[in-house]
Amino acid sequence: MSAPDAVATAAAVRSGETDARTVTEQAIARIEKHNPRLNAVVHSRFEAALAEVAAGLPQGPLHGVPVLVKDLGTEVDGLPATGGSRLFADATARRDSELVARYRRAGAVVLGTTNTAELGFNASTEPVLFGPTRNPWNTARSTGGSSGGSAAAVAAGMVPVAHASDGGGSIRIPAAACGLFGLKPSRGRVSPAPRPTTLSGLASGHHAVTTTVRDSALLLDVVAGPMPGDAYAAPAPAAPFAELARRDPGRLRIGLITALPEGPDVHPDCERATRAAALLCERLGHDVVETTARYRPADVGRTSGVLMGADLVAQIEARLAQLARPLADDDIEPFTRVVYDTYRALPAADVSRALRRVQEIGWEVGAAFGEFDVLLSPTLAQPTPLLGTLDTTAPESIYRHASVYSAFTSVYNVTGMPAMSVPFGHDSEGLPLGVQFAAPLGGEGTLLTLAAQLEREAPWGTPPGG
Repeated sequence: MSAPDAVATAAAVRSGETDARTVTEQAIARIEKHNPRLNAVVHSRFEAALAEVAAGLPQGPLHGVPVLVKDLGTEVDGLPATGGSRLFADATARRDSELVARYRRAGAVVLGTTNTAELGFNASTEPVLFGPTRNPWNTARSTGGSSGGSAAAVAAGMVPVAHASDGGGSIRIPAAACGLFGLKPSRGRVSPAPRPTTLSGLASGHHAVTTTVRDSALLLDVVAGPMPGDAYAAPAPAAPFAELARRDPGRLRIGLITALPEGPDVHPDCERATRAAALLCERLGHDVVETTARYRPADVGRTSGVLMGADLVAQIEARLAQLARPLADDDIEPFTRVVYDTYRALPAADVSRALRRVQEIGWEVGAAFGEFDVLLSPTLAQPTPLLGTLDTTAPESIYRHASVYSAFTSVYNVTGMPAMSVPFGHDSEGLPLGVQFAAPLGGEGTLLTLAAQLEREAPWGTPPGG
């Protein structure tokens, strides 16, 4: 019972080849089959979904397509909204987030929510609240984080697409770990409404993990566009993303980066995949030139830490005010507690300095796009780790390993630039690898056209179960 992609699913429903109820029932059966082994889906709404199908779905571009939503920052009316945290275990969404509402208006069938690292603060999905999500390629391995539940669900074929979010790599890291396509859009491309996230939203954005480029483009068309009153918005695309993804990319100038100043060591398998992608790009007629990264991962990490840490403090304190009690020892995981304690006394001047540094890093990295249309690098410096390597109950493991898995990704959160992880080859143990391409603000169309070209020339195949 493998799942075709979302574009094919919607087309089959429109043509009468199948119907939305059959597609929904098949997706539910796949979730019930695979989820006990993988722990990807943490809350379901199967009966409500079937009732919505029976009542009639909107005739939109996702008509009849089953989807899952990450349980972090984006809410599904009536389902728990936990953020993977015990502090929020009893919280329930009272309305849909705007992204979910746009999914529904496009005809999608929302089946439930997926596992996430606690409040998004881990590059692996192993929350104490729900336990670890396991990688369909090897269940002893991480799915990456923090959108690991969504990535495992799509890789296992439970649903064709799933919502994901990315504050430091949380779309691209799981995509690389699970052999999926993952695009982080430009800052302001997708509205966070109704969640006010102006500070963390400078770094964090919402989209999806998918098996195909065309699915990512279609979903971005569905969810893109600001709400009136949003603090910022990305430049409007020249055409619908689904159309842009079908165009020829032309001859691109691609800057190749395989190492970072004062950054982590890059595993030979990860460098080999990146250089192989560069060679393919050259064969396709693009100009590839090796270049040097214009940032230091530690600097990016300090800056991002202020933006995300300050927002974490606000989230926790708002929840404690709602509960009318102080923070208990078992409310949050030890690493989350370290972050909370670090940033709750942060001077306002430090926040201002971080915001200034965000702009400076943007200018520094942006200067590269005077020479190049796209930058190419590994997505991860090391192959997918074993579960337990990134353990938020042992904060020292996060300090030791976290930068290895965000060194190439987090900079594009701080700068707001779009970046994508494209599946490209496998490591020596047969696990998938990803390579990352980034473009200037508003450059999702360039990335999608290039990704579609790579998908045609070096198809990445179907993940386990898909």
